Amino acid sequence: MTLPDFLTYAVALAIAAAIPGPGVIAIVARALGAGLRPTLPMLLGLVLGDVIYLAAAILGLAYAASTFGSVFIVIKYAGVAYLVWMAIGFWRAGVTPEAIDAKADSGGALSGFMAGLLVTLGNPKTMVFYLALLPTLIDMTVVTMADFTILIGVTFAVLVTVLLPYAGLAGRARIFLRTPRALKALNRFAATCLGGAAVAIAARAS
Repeated sequence: MTLPDFLTYAVALAIAAAIPGPGVIAIVARALGAGLRPTLPMLLGLVLGDVIYLAAAILGLAYAASTFGSVFIVIKYAGVAYLVWMAIGFWRAGVTPEAIDAKADSGGALSGFMAGLLVTLGNPKTMVFYLALLPTLIDMTVVTMADFTILIGVTFAVLVTVLLPYAGLAGRARIFLRTPRALKALNRFAATCLGGAAVAIAARAS
């Protein structure tokens, strides 16, 4: 892999992580309910979940990408359809104060870490990124162990950089993020980003 390959992956991951979804909601909810510091274990759990998906994609899809190319075309368009569906959902409703309240559990460090891990492992948006988008960004057949190690480091750095401000903002501005105007703006931004991502994937998949 070359430097442009890593940069492309980093930018795509940053955009995907910045779009509000289950992971961001969990981070915001944790910070709203308990503050920034108790949210950090959950953040690490979220990152580990992404690393697990990354490993599964690199190790499991490298062979399949070179053998069953038509399968990935189906996966890509399924990912496009899901992103469009998610965009419509965010435009109509998206994140609500009730969803934030329901997830605002303060718990201990271990419970926060496990919650973050499980949120990522069960997050369809994360699955779509690593199963549908990743093969369009990286040639899965040429990834070496050194490349994989660098990708893990890039994943950790990008996710912490993107998600930590959410936690910090939520910890300091608990009232602001509950206002209807702020939630509506967040939802509309998320819907626009998801729609753009769907168009980009469809263009590359065609």
